[in-house]
Amino acid sequence: MARYNKIYAGPATQVTPQVRELPAAASTVPGSLVVVTAGKFALAGATTVGKVWVAQDNHLAGKGVDDAIAANDVLVGMELLDEQFFNVRVATGNNLSIGTPLTPAADGALAIAVTSDLVVAYSEEAFNNTSGSAQLVRVRAATGGHLTAAA
Repeated sequence: MARYNKIYAGPATQVTPQVRELPAAASTVPGSLVVVTAGKFALAGATTVGKVWVAQDNHLAGKGVDDAIAANDVLVGMELLDEQFFNVRVATGNNLSIGTPLTPAADGALAIAVTSDLVVAYSEEAFNNTSGSAQLVRVRAATGGHLTAAA
């Protein structure tokens, strides 16, 4: 069971995030980072450069955060805005503190950024992912969801 039951985490005083709807290039679990490629949302990877989106849970169909969006089904990608919070998948084996810089890893998950990595988000909670699978972690986008160099 997921640690959170929603991908968009607020704040409640903000309007819901800006979204884009495109077909999924492959089966995608909500909370994964995605990029637009050939008119579809594809999972972001370690070599991703450019704008990234977060796959939203399909709450309109009564689906939860662990229910994957099938390939070629409509995927709702939420635009990362730095004044909003999102619950995003973080790869296993990452021990996060509040403020840890995060970079795209394999299969749409995030991992701890090192000096040469591009930073897409910062952890808003301390969490040690030793679960053996990617887990949802509260994050805030870095500079509006565009990848930037780590300090």
